[in-house]
Amino acid sequence: MSQKPAPVSYGGQAVIEGVMFGGRHVNVTAVRRKNNEIKFLEVPREDKSLILRLRKIPLLRGIISLIDSSIKGSKHLNFSADAYADDSLDPEEREKQKEKEDSGWSLSMIIGVAAVSVLSFVFGKLLFTLVPVFVEDFLFGDIIDNYIIRNLIEGGIKLLLLLIYLWAISQTPVIKRLFQYHGAEHKVISAFEAGEELTVKNVQKYTRLHYRCGSSFMMLTIVLGVVVYSIVPWDNLTERVIQRIVLLPVVLGISFEFLKLTNSLREVPVLRYLGYPGLWLQLLTTKEPTDDQVEVSIASFNRMRELDAQFERAATAKPAAGSVLDPAKG
Repeated sequence: MSQKPAPVSYGGQAVIEGVMFGGRHVNVTAVRRKNNEIKFLEVPREDKSLILRLRKIPLLRGIISLIDSSIKGSKHLNFSADAYADDSLDPEEREKQKEKEDSGWSLSMIIGVAAVSVLSFVFGKLLFTLVPVFVEDFLFGDIIDNYIIRNLIEGGIKLLLLLIYLWAISQTPVIKRLFQYHGAEHKVISAFEAGEELTVKNVQKYTRLHYRCGSSFMMLTIVLGVVVYSIVPWDNLTERVIQRIVLLPVVLGISFEFLKLTNSLREVPVLRYLGYPGLWLQLLTTKEPTDDQVEVSIASFNRMRELDAQFERAATAKPAAGSVLDPAKG
């Protein structure tokens, strides 16, 4: 008897005026152009065997997934930024922009870097791991001796800075729309997991919050970081900074495993509340999407599923070497 393939836990990310979804064999981004056309970027997944093996190792797989998704996601962010920049220019400016792209920073490059900075968890960790250490040391270094209490205060400062940062950027029009597409991404995944037909009306019924979101991951690194950092004592600021850097991969790995655990327990009474802090953070990182935005998210998800199915059929038929996608599109 043939074994049924394991269900896929689909994930994605919001991009400028669109959504990217990752499947088994392909990553697809759909963006809404100014003329209302939906444009796609289709990139076949080419995971190396080493990466696939590392993704099966507990603790390590979280770090590998983070790095891998950051690398692959940048291509889709740049694609959406280029489309957004192109739509923002009139024909004459567009021609001038093409001449500048070879010699310096273009508008699309600036927007692309800004988008990556907002969405990239790596950027967030560089900012929110060490800055609270220096702030806490400046405010309480001469007052409190207990390093565990100081770790708790540091965690509180880290959370406060994160909330202020997310609230501030959510006030800008571009990021507000980005967070709306983030909500649209979550709604589509939730509707699919519930077995709903993916129509705008059906998808809009679902919550914009989801247990597997990277926002939940950010919250977990703050909470679990306090626990991990409290295991290893430190005596001065230098030791503390070194400890944070050395233990950061441990915090990331544990947070990833805990996120998987909370997702698997979300239907269990009482235990489901373990994931609530991450869901609360998503109240800032997601916004209610419009019907047009949900339409783009559905288009991206359906195209990803369609291309995944093509890959599965091609693998079953064992065709001649080649890809069902044009690699140039990626």
